[in-house]
Amino acid sequence: MARTARPPVIAVMGHIDHGKSSLLDYIRKANIVAGEAGGITQHVAAYIALHNGRPVTFLDTPGHEAFKALRTRGAAAADIAILVVAADEGVMPQTLDALGAIKEAGIPFIVAITKIDKNNADIEHTKNSLLEHQIFIEGMGGEIAYAPVSSKTGEGVPELLDLVLLAADLAEITADPEAPAEGFVLESTQDPKRGASATLIVKDGTLELGGFVVAGDAYAPIRFIEDFRGKRILRAGPSEPVRISGFSALPTAGALFSIVKSKKDAEILVKENVKEFVAPQGRDAAVEGVVELPIVVKADVAGSVDAIVHELSKITHERASIRIVYSGVGSVSETDAKTAHASRGVIIAFNVGTDAIARDLAERDSITILSFSIIYELSAKVKELLESRVPIVSIEKELGRALVLKTFSSGAKKQVLGARYVSGILTVGNRMKILRKGEEIARGSIANLQQARADVKEIKTEGDFGTEVEARENAAYGDELVAFVVTES
Repeated sequence: MARTARPPVIAVMGHIDHGKSSLLDYIRKANIVAGEAGGITQHVAAYIALHNGRPVTFLDTPGHEAFKALRTRGAAAADIAILVVAADEGVMPQTLDALGAIKEAGIPFIVAITKIDKNNADIEHTKNSLLEHQIFIEGMGGEIAYAPVSSKTGEGVPELLDLVLLAADLAEITADPEAPAEGFVLESTQDPKRGASATLIVKDGTLELGGFVVAGDAYAPIRFIEDFRGKRILRAGPSEPVRISGFSALPTAGALFSIVKSKKDAEILVKENVKEFVAPQGRDAAVEGVVELPIVVKADVAGSVDAIVHELSKITHERASIRIVYSGVGSVSETDAKTAHASRGVIIAFNVGTDAIARDLAERDSITILSFSIIYELSAKVKELLESRVPIVSIEKELGRALVLKTFSSGAKKQVLGARYVSGILTVGNRMKILRKGEEIARGSIANLQQARADVKEIKTEGDFGTEVEARENAAYGDELVAFVVTES
């Protein structure tokens, strides 16, 4: 059959909190923002909306820096991108990150200037911000279409969707609905009831019941298909997001999928798709003098695991390091608890629960399980935990030095000495040590200082002086008195 026009797949991308999810919320007339932990999107989510009677598939991608891989994946699966830039802030770091993913994918994009309803919104400043970063919109030396919008009032949203459909028409996006389905794995997760499951986006052909879907090194029989609402459907055409369960293994997010007729064909294709083995994360041996924080990472979906591993890789310390001993999808299990216990590590649970057995083991063996739903809170806690594992190091700093010339009197703990200034400053109350031929023989403190028969608080100039020191061993001619202070780090 000849190829025909298909609905466009649109990736909505931009900096964190610049209004991506709010924009889609207005378009879909569904409150997704309120349901997002911390108000940020932490997974690639796919939705279908209608504009002027035409379906459009939207991919909502997270803006937090840790989810860079998810943004890249969303752009690769899309036909067109909407680059969201808030009118109260302009271009920000993850704006440029998103732009980089768009350019890497080689897809056209439209700029949505959001939050124009805010009191501090400045559209002209935002336009200039775009120009400064070589994003040349219409009217500012370029041809990139843009629309100022408010997700609160809806102002400008219809015009933005008009631009989306125009861009889709210009791109001449087509598909063959009669062909077997092909597309991308957007996300994967371990469903406690259905096993390994994946969200797919059909880019060509039609997905139907029967046969097998193969994605990388995983395959699944197509026994049922769920649309983006979770409703069971008989088929899914081009540009539709769907969910398939029952995979032989957890599909790799971002992998291409295809359809075969039989399980035998699926197994053959999986073998062809298997790549070189990637060694587990971690180090062969600990670096001398560096303490380790072993971590077991469990998250709700594969994309979250990727983001957490990325975020943890940025946490550094000169005397401590993070080692990920295991990462995976699903709830914290007995195996996870045993792994953490064996490695003397901790467990990070991101948007997942803990099995009863794992919970009992954690309580019995004092295994720390850190539960999070917001990634930047996770980072802050891990930094704190890493710091707590670093042993306190005491550092002695020399303050002053003198040479013992004579012993005037000595007792059980105190002795009066004649000495000659060598360097630094010696102060009453300083901690002090006695060195004999460079070797320490005693420690104590400076109880008194005299110079020219008068009591003084410190000695800091050349010349002879008298001192009373407290120490368990007596000093002798030629010994050195070294004043010092101890600092901890």
